[in-house]
Amino acid sequence: MSAKKNFPNENAAVVQHPDYSNEIAAIARSNLTPRLMREKIGDYHENDIADALELLKKDERMRLYSILDTDMLSDILEYSDRRDEWLSELGIRKRVEVLNRFEVTTAVEYLRQLDKKQRSVLIDLMEDGVKKEIAFSSAFDEDEIGSKMTTNYIAIGAGLNVRQAMKELVDQAADNDNISTIYVLDEDKVLVGAIDLKDLIVARENTELDSIIMTSYPYVYAEEQIEDCIERLQDYSEDSIPVLDENNKLKGILTAQDVGQMIHDVLGDDYAKLAGLSAEEDLEEPLRKSIGKRLPWLLVLLGLGLVVSSVVGIFEKVVAHLALIVCFQSLVLDMAGNVGTQSLAVTIRVLMDEQVSKKQKLYLISKEARVGLCNGLILGVLSFLFIGLYLYLLKGQVVIMAFSISACTGIALLVAMLLSSIVGTTVPMLFKQLGVDPAVASGPLITTINDLVAVVTYYGLAWVLIINVLQM
Repeated sequence: MSAKKNFPNENAAVVQHPDYSNEIAAIARSNLTPRLMREKIGDYHENDIADALELLKKDERMRLYSILDTDMLSDILEYSDRRDEWLSELGIRKRVEVLNRFEVTTAVEYLRQLDKKQRSVLIDLMEDGVKKEIAFSSAFDEDEIGSKMTTNYIAIGAGLNVRQAMKELVDQAADNDNISTIYVLDEDKVLVGAIDLKDLIVARENTELDSIIMTSYPYVYAEEQIEDCIERLQDYSEDSIPVLDENNKLKGILTAQDVGQMIHDVLGDDYAKLAGLSAEEDLEEPLRKSIGKRLPWLLVLLGLGLVVSSVVGIFEKVVAHLALIVCFQSLVLDMAGNVGTQSLAVTIRVLMDEQVSKKQKLYLISKEARVGLCNGLILGVLSFLFIGLYLYLLKGQVVIMAFSISACTGIALLVAMLLSSIVGTTVPMLFKQLGVDPAVASGPLITTINDLVAVVTYYGLAWVLIINVLQM
């Protein structure tokens, strides 16, 4: 459906995007007849209509639901971020009609978050063909490629000519709108290759299909883990990717939109895992579930934090003798944590590629160590100068004391940043080798290890240099 056109004056200095949502809301609130209202709203894109639903009151939305036909309403709701909320406002029959027209993956996603009784009622009322597709898609775990694929695609048999292929395309296009890529199958439904719609259109009528079939075409298997092949999918810019079963038969496709959503979900999940969470949270998640995700790691970190605190206690004499040294502890700890997190993020990104060799991993450790050393050297020297001057000029410390403390801080920064870079790289690799998700296990653990390294380095230097060597 095309969006409503509103071309700006070519002499206008500033072009503002029209506020379609408010226009649509005004139409929905008007006293137009149902037919005229449907026609006027139909001039807008479904995404704009979905945005307009948020501006309407419930009774206004209910009126709109009854006016729009089922096909239009299903298209609108698939664009909405509050799809589940709007679906709950529909009666059972209307909701089933809308779900029948959803992409199967969207319908399955909605049904999975319902309780068993609600889900059974809705599925029982659905069309038989949709039931089968939902049952097939639901057979896959949420982390498997098969749970994200759609059966909305065009497939033709091998051995046809262009004229016959075009007839097949026209016949199937009424029920399937993903037509930019046509998949070619043999008599056993095994994937032979793919044809770009443009190549089919420009080919001569009696051209054999074999001459325009792309046989080296990317594909994935339905039972593959999404996280294992997402890196591979990002390398292709195809409109769709075929999904095969274990016998290489075509079972469905991933659209470009599906792939984009999977990338978003995986990155969001990994981002949450870096904070020690088991999955990305949202505003609707129950309090108990959020607590359950965070508490286990917090308990582990509490234990590790007690270890760090006990190590600080070992240097109690240093703190008692030289209280000023405590002022710069957080500086060293924070910088060590920042460097470790940077190295962790780089390493997790690299480990997403299952084909990374041992040589490449060793090179990554070496590179991160060199980066940490260089950055530590620069920041260590700057800390030595600025902290020394600060203590001497503003705090009235004698020169040797001021620059002894700043030397401890600078050297501790250098050592802590070097070791933090190495730890932030090697720990996730170790977890990966042990079969533990490095994103989940590494983040909180690395932070605590880096704190321990930084504390021992900082107070150890102060004890050796200031108390034992300089005897101050």
